Amino acid sequence: MSTPLQAWDRCATVYWLASPFARAAGLLVGRRYAMAGARTERTDAMTQPLEVLRGVIHPWHEDHFGHMNVRHYAPFFDDAVYHMWTRLGIAYASMLSEHGVHMVTAQAVTRFMRELKAGDLIVITGQVARIGTKSCTFDLRMIHADTGAEHASYEVVEVVFDPATRAAAPMPQAIRARLEAGGRA
Repeated sequence: MSTPLQAWDRCATVYWLASPFARAAGLLVGRRYAMAGARTERTDAMTQPLEVLRGVIHPWHEDHFGHMNVRHYAPFFDDAVYHMWTRLGIAYASMLSEHGVHMVTAQAVTRFMRELKAGDLIVITGQVARIGTKSCTFDLRMIHADTGAEHASYEVVEVVFDPATRAAAPMPQAIRARLEAGGRA
């Protein structure tokens, strides 16, 4: 029989957005880890994680088990994705005016490895894992700022979206170049 913490360590939650954006991008919506194995060759720049967010776990994040409830991981990771774009040299706020597109999240997978408690400080790092013709995948890690232990990971698929056609669109070359540079160019 496993303890609650051992069960927690094995826990993985998959969040799906069964949306027209995901279908338009050719994602297999509704299948666990649909993007697993679909990675492209990584460049040296893509393999180096960027620090994208720092945070603190507050008492109101805890549930009746005395650790951060799963519902609170998503906002930390979602905020980190916005910062990821800035770290890559692409101002999210001006993406539409400069490139005629913006990004939408089509799929997000969260894996929980260790619990966090009130007072814990976290650092979220991210890196480009895959670049497709209409989407990209980021891998993010939630790391304890004091111990360096990884507490959660987040794989998110961002789809290029044309608001005029309300459909997935080809990746603009300028955005692709920044993704390939991994924030280092």
